[in-house]
Amino acid sequence: MRVQVSLDSQGFIPDGYAKFAPESARMAGMPVINFPVQITGIPKKTKTLAVALIDYDAVPVGGFPWIHWLAANLPVTDITANLAATTTVYTRGTNSMWRECKDQPELTQAYIGPMPPDKVHDYSLTIFAVDQVLPLQNGFFLNDLRRALRDHVIEEVSVDLPARSE
Repeated sequence: MRVQVSLDSQGFIPDGYAKFAPESARMAGMPVINFPVQITGIPKKTKTLAVALIDYDAVPVGGFPWIHWLAANLPVTDITANLAATTTVYTRGTNSMWRECKDQPELTQAYIGPMPPDKVHDYSLTIFAVDQVLPLQNGFFLNDLRRALRDHVIEEVSVDLPARSE
């Protein structure tokens, strides 16, 4: 399986999906329109896809990896830009904004774009080819996804995507 995300001319996640997104692409000051992901070579027995976007470079800044996006039970196809605005049916996981905005699922169960505060950060995008519909509900956490994926991942692929801080 191969994953491709188009980066800007400097090799970063395009501004429209990250820290410098326009106000029209934000909620509560956070960028909320995900970048498109092209996926090729998906194994034939794949029933659904799952995605995780995590900033491990956030550890020195905040003390823990920052979860930007979790989604499960996605259709077996490319992931379109602004997935939340489409009619695609999938299960939405909880991002790290939950700590501050528990009562706002439209923000906490969505893509939250990169906002590196100190330097360029690499964002780890992992796509999982899964052999079943996972028994998860909207609002699941990363640990729930990890448990649900046990013995059900046909293949996974990760890419690091840099985002600029200035």
